[in-house]
Amino acid sequence: MHTVVSTLELSGNMKNNETTEYKTVRGLTRGLLLLNLLNKFDGGASTATLAEFSGLHRTTVRRLLETLQDEGYVRRSLSDDSFRLTMKVRQLSEGFRDEHWISALATPLLGELLREVIWPTDLTTLDVDAMVVRETTHRFSRLSFHRAMVGRRLPLLLTASGITWLAFSAEHDRQPIIDMLAGRPEPEYQLAREPEKLASILERTRHNGYGENFGGWQQEEKIASIAVPVRSQGRVMGCLNLVYIAKAMTIEQAATKHLGALQRVAKQIEERMEEQEIIYEHPSL
Repeated sequence: MHTVVSTLELSGNMKNNETTEYKTVRGLTRGLLLLNLLNKFDGGASTATLAEFSGLHRTTVRRLLETLQDEGYVRRSLSDDSFRLTMKVRQLSEGFRDEHWISALATPLLGELLREVIWPTDLTTLDVDAMVVRETTHRFSRLSFHRAMVGRRLPLLLTASGITWLAFSAEHDRQPIIDMLAGRPEPEYQLAREPEKLASILERTRHNGYGENFGGWQQEEKIASIAVPVRSQGRVMGCLNLVYIAKAMTIEQAATKHLGALQRVAKQIEERMEEQEIIYEHPSL
């Protein structure tokens, strides 16, 4: 019988290794495992298939499915006796957005990165027309010049994170935002009204593998930054940047010294995002 390795099982194993006040509720864990499996089988799955991939007995699987059906999370097809998810499962994720879980995954890695690069780093995600700091090491870095950074909005056209997001995002995601910014009269959006110049900057960013800002943001003219994208399934989910005092080193020096570490941690965040998906082995897959 084929086995399934899932984040639920991994977290369950970790929990069992710790001292906890209450025992894990096996039925709940198994029910969540079936929901995750059904999410993988877009066309539905039979009791036998789910039993095969979960390693659970068919009777147990059927009992769990009927419970989930009673609660409205799955439905049974009368034509082939398969089970499918219902729209109700979307309610489970309504309060947890991408930027929340990417921050949760990145937090311990940023702590490790701080010990290596010393300068503060931020994890940012897009929020309509700006990059928002979701997690940071500013409050822990002895070289930090800001402490309260979480929630701060960074302009797309003037910061390393913003340029990085624009450079590495798909055209259909990028262009509507550029068009929106170009319609604003303020000086900070001037670059959006200069398509050839912006295109050149974005091309250079893609070529270098990182975005940059060296005192280009008037509000923070004494700082410099380099940033790399964090991707998932072809999308730019966020950006990881390193911020430093501009007079300390040039962009080229910063990249030579710290780009490798930034790229490595970005890759680790991406791998952790992939691990959140159920991984299963089967000769036909």
